[in-house]
Amino acid sequence: MRLSIQSKLLISAGIIAFFSAIWHVLCIFGGPSWYVFARAPQQIIESSIHGTLLAPIGTLIVASLMFACTVFAFSAAGLIRKVPFLKPALVTIAVICTLRGLIAIPTFITTSGLDIWQIVASVIWFYVGVCFVLGFIKQC
Repeated sequence: MRLSIQSKLLISAGIIAFFSAIWHVLCIFGGPSWYVFARAPQQIIESSIHGTLLAPIGTLIVASLMFACTVFAFSAAGLIRKVPFLKPALVTIAVICTLRGLIAIPTFITTSGLDIWQIVASVIWFYVGVCFVLGFIKQC
């Protein structure tokens, strides 16, 4: 099976989404320090500290969305069968990931300093967004 460059890029994006989802699930078990390290919103960190359901439920929702990104990426790449709503999902994921990637721009122009974690995460998600854009173009 020869894969196109778009398929290879989609597979890499799917792998990134898969491991990001696993990381999110592990945060539930790792506790508050893992949420802090992952730069989770303060509400989520406090939920984890106090043992309320916001942190685990919110984290599982985000992880589920990331697992869905993996399924759509692998489907568009031809690794698994075509799933319903593939084209709209590719566009939606591409937009969300690309916007997430652009979040780093304010980090470069503020005087508060550079947040390396935010920059790395943003570059990765921007890459994933571009992969999904190319995957959508391949589907057309």
